[in-house]
Amino acid sequence: MNIIRTKVVELSTIPAMAYKIKLRAGGSGIKLHFTDHDATAFAQICKRTGDIVLDPLTETVPMLQEGFEEAQELLAGLPYSARGKVKILISNENEDDEITEEESQKVTAACMVNSDEFRAITDRFSDENGKINYTLMNKQFIQFASSSTTVRDMAAKREKSNALLLFVLKNRAAFLANKKEHLPDDQAEALLDALNEINPRSAFKELNLHLRKILSR
Repeated sequence: MNIIRTKVVELSTIPAMAYKIKLRAGGSGIKLHFTDHDATAFAQICKRTGDIVLDPLTETVPMLQEGFEEAQELLAGLPYSARGKVKILISNENEDDEITEEESQKVTAACMVNSDEFRAITDRFSDENGKINYTLMNKQFIQFASSSTTVRDMAAKREKSNALLLFVLKNRAAFLANKKEHLPDDQAEALLDALNEINPRSAFKELNLHLRKILSR
């Protein structure tokens, strides 16, 4: 079964591999595969604070919190894609990745991560390590917003900053994906959520600040 996840990274604080998965209910979680024994651990990431939320049953496992915190740091900025099972070599045997029934209910294969627009944006702004360069992405989106007559007209009508943000995102997404038609609002919102979930800091923090400045003039 393909799941929406990042590539796998190796941890140094504990013997484990880790990756981030996208959750059906929104937000994301991190899964650890231990490399010295046949076990896994899972934690959600709080959408509001970006903090790791451990399962109460695993909170007492030594160094687990540190492992998840290292995983979160290593995974920050890595984009999602639809990926197959993870295989971890344990005692000379390949162990297929299996997620629990509860986790599988949270994972969605039908989301904007599979869209041309998401792939075009992440491909365009990923650095040599595969992480999204938020500074470059915001800079180019701000340049478009500053030159757009539609953004100026929307600002003159005192439309909300989120409406301006969605317009900029839909326009740039269509341009980068080489499409003539823009995404509808609901899909653009889903695309925005998918990009924001890559890093809790918000993908378009600088662009949002710029759009608010335009509205305040």
